[in-house]
Amino acid sequence: MLDLGSTFIQSVERNPHAPALVAEGKRLTYAQWFDIIKAVAGGLEQRGLLHGDHVLVVMQNRWEMATVHWACQLLGVIVTPLNWRAKPDEIEYCLTDSEAKIIIYDDSCLDAVREVGKVADIGAVAVGEGLPGSHRFEDLLIATPIDGFSRATAEDVSLMLYTSGTTGKPKGVPRRHRHERAAALAHVAQNLYACGERTLGVMPLYHTMGVRSLLSMALIDGCFVCMPRFDVEQALTLIESEGVTNLYLVPTLYHDMLSHPRFPETDVSRVRKLGFAGAPMSEALLRRLDNAFSPDLFVNHYGSSEVYTMAITQNARAKAGCCGRAAINCRLRVVKLGSSNPADRVENMQEGQIIAHLDGDEAFEGYRNRPDANEKSLIDRWYFTGDIGYYDADGELFVSGRVDDMIISGGENISPVDIESVISLHPAVDEVAVAGVEDERWGHRVVAFVKRKASVNAEELDQYCRSTDLANFKRPREYVFVAALPKSPVGKILRRKLVAGEYDPDTSCEPTPDLAN
Repeated sequence: MLDLGSTFIQSVERNPHAPALVAEGKRLTYAQWFDIIKAVAGGLEQRGLLHGDHVLVVMQNRWEMATVHWACQLLGVIVTPLNWRAKPDEIEYCLTDSEAKIIIYDDSCLDAVREVGKVADIGAVAVGEGLPGSHRFEDLLIATPIDGFSRATAEDVSLMLYTSGTTGKPKGVPRRHRHERAAALAHVAQNLYACGERTLGVMPLYHTMGVRSLLSMALIDGCFVCMPRFDVEQALTLIESEGVTNLYLVPTLYHDMLSHPRFPETDVSRVRKLGFAGAPMSEALLRRLDNAFSPDLFVNHYGSSEVYTMAITQNARAKAGCCGRAAINCRLRVVKLGSSNPADRVENMQEGQIIAHLDGDEAFEGYRNRPDANEKSLIDRWYFTGDIGYYDADGELFVSGRVDDMIISGGENISPVDIESVISLHPAVDEVAVAGVEDERWGHRVVAFVKRKASVNAEELDQYCRSTDLANFKRPREYVFVAALPKSPVGKILRRKLVAGEYDPDTSCEPTPDLAN
């Protein structure tokens, strides 16, 4: 299999004048971008980077970050990207854990980097203002370029993502060139991407969704329309002006686009393929997107940093919440909750933990420096995802939530996703998240946190739930109206913050009455 450096060279040789990158102030063909990438690679090499070294990158989704990613692939250096919102202790931990030789950062994380003492001990390259003692990114651009050959092999480690775990320290997920290329090829195939596609490059390049968008465009001589950070108005402008043909986003970003007053007047007709991942999509949002775009293809991906796409459906509109079947490069099972035996399967329509086989072409081989995590999650060549799900009567997969998010109320296991899907269809509900809050009698009581788009109260939502086929024991016993739902940088709802009371209440609402009966 080709390494990723050779993959980019392949695109340059095949279609040198095809548009490869659009960013603020830049329009580059594959040949033009390759010249810049070779120079940056040469500059990094001159600063002492050797084959197999780590480079910690803390930047927004700017063209410089995409360029560093490709330069590392040519050098056989491991790009190790972090969330630009990372706190100083997180940056310090990841610098130490990865043994990075250089950190490359921009002004978005300047204050955090300033507080990291270890930065003074290694090389630092700044994009923008930077700190005293840092080299300038502009110096890399004028460095002597490396030759036009890749220094990497398919067996080398391409990048290491850090998982954004809800507890404990983040875990490094090393992925080889062959893992990443296989995932990108599968992404092209499963999304039916054609030569010359144009995608909105807004999913962060420290997240597997962003990396997949970047790599898949190179495989098909496509164009990466780069956005440093998500802004609804700018996104709509780029979709229209740059003729974006496909979108691959988390549900939150779709929600924000559809809710923006400029959306009805934006020409989105060239967007023919929609994809989403990272979180479940409510049935209400699914319907709104289908009506707004009328896409030829509507794909739901279920995956992780460890095993990129585990399941996929190319017709997300057919069954709300359905992830379809195992992806091209994956084998899946659902085993009994609490079991560590991969053979302990459950029947269709019975919830259990989802596990993926580690012999798949996209599967990682274990966490860096974390034998404890490997022992817990990697059992008999299967990866225990920590996700709960079930196969329906047709043998298609549904993800119910995380093992840690499961609500146990009165001895019953209750999935938040099932309840959220029902409540999201109420016309006055903008967004909803359901969580279990400690209760002396029930263990946990089901609480719905609701962001409204029209007037509605708890009694009305309770009556609405009673009118559906939602089982009574799953019905929320409390409604909390919020100004916004707390989310991660990639749009995942943070239920732990809701449970902890870390949200802004909607002050226009009256207290929820007792809905226990």
